[in-house]
Amino acid sequence: MDLDRFRLAVEAKDLTAMAAALAPDVVFYSPVRQRPYRGRDEVARLFAALMEVFVDFHYVDELAGPARHGRLEPATREASQALVFRARIGEKPLDGVDLLRIDEHGNVVEFSVLVRPLPAAVVLARMVSARMGTDIGWPAASASDASETVGHSPAAAAVR
Repeated sequence: MDLDRFRLAVEAKDLTAMAAALAPDVVFYSPVRQRPYRGRDEVARLFAALMEVFVDFHYVDELAGPARHGRLEPATREASQALVFRARIGEKPLDGVDLLRIDEHGNVVEFSVLVRPLPAAVVLARMVSARMGTDIGWPAASASDASETVGHSPAAAAVR
């Protein structure tokens, strides 16, 4: 099983190779969208949008091991891989982790992304949504949401 195939495609900025490293029925869980992206074509379209948005995207670390599907039981023939990355969205720095589950053929079957900090994640969500012509799936803000900011919430007052 080739754990490096997807990472090498990303580092080469090779969208065709990135798509080829995905299983046909891959599921991509976004940090900013409620509904997952499903299937190689939809995920490849997302990767094309991300390649337009990310500045200086690069992996800085990698963790890999056998897939256990959330249980501490004997490992399956699949593998798990965590790729730690850094990038910018405009001038906003972004840190993240790509969590991959890879099948016995070396294809990514499940992909989850975690990113921080929140301001960069919000900009990322808006820029990708605009490029893909999709709704992020977030509820619309209400007047009460606008008045309840982090700095004025009861939780923020408790830590002051």
